Amino acid sequence: MNKKSKLVEVLLLNLGVLILSIGVYFFKIPNGFTTGGISGISLIISAIIGNVTPSWLIFIFNTLLLLVGFTIFGRKFGIKTTYCSVMFSVEIILLEKIYPMTAPLTDQPFLELAFAILLPAVGSAIMFNYSASSGGTDVIAMIFKKYAALNIGIALLITDFIVALSAFFIFGLKTGLFSLLGLICRAFLIDSVIESINLNKFFTIITTYPEQINSYILREIHHGVTVVDAVGAFTDTKKKMLITVVRRHQSVKLKNKIREIDPDSFVMITNSSEIIGRGFRGI
Repeated sequence: MNKKSKLVEVLLLNLGVLILSIGVYFFKIPNGFTTGGISGISLIISAIIGNVTPSWLIFIFNTLLLLVGFTIFGRKFGIKTTYCSVMFSVEIILLEKIYPMTAPLTDQPFLELAFAILLPAVGSAIMFNYSASSGGTDVIAMIFKKYAALNIGIALLITDFIVALSAFFIFGLKTGLFSLLGLICRAFLIDSVIESINLNKFFTIITTYPEQINSYILREIHHGVTVVDAVGAFTDTKKKMLITVVRRHQSVKLKNKIREIDPDSFVMITNSSEIIGRGFRGI
């Protein structure tokens, strides 16, 4: 990874943490939405104890879990997760100092829930996309996987479900139902955001002008092309099939160029968020 790529990664990780922090502090904590995570656990314990704010509990629990993570997993425990976890804890405390929250921003719980789900989901998805997380229950899930042979996704679901379920007993039926709904929506939303971030366009082009199209893709878009011999079943005409993958923003340019070079070409375009290889993601 070159310096530019590393800088972009660091900036995006910080952006992800900031979005997560804003969603948790301004929308999740004031409403008592315990949609899983260490912030949900902190909300519950803060409500029980009464004299410690959720922001400080997030900092304490994240620090303890980081120490446990390094003790159990050693070097396997990622430096990026450690960084994001520390930054998340610090940002929550800073937000509390800068803008103290004594009540929800609005009197619309559904609107608040939407932002309490959307912002943390987007922030988490950005971090997950770079093999990082904000720590918390992710560490608990890793421990479950190591000692209970559970899939990490199932382990996360179990820990977050227990946290969300606790809201029924601590904050009442209404907040408990909101928390459970938020947990379910968040699980689907994170996957959708990750897919959107990594979305590419897979082109299959059947043409009688392969040289011009191939040259344009190689020289202007700077992506590789696979060329396959093809024969039209109805006309028995020999053609070439070009296979390539381009970034989403490049797809419109390529479509227009194909239309210009060969209006009679047959083009299939599909979405793909899992492209592994040179120019895309490493294995």
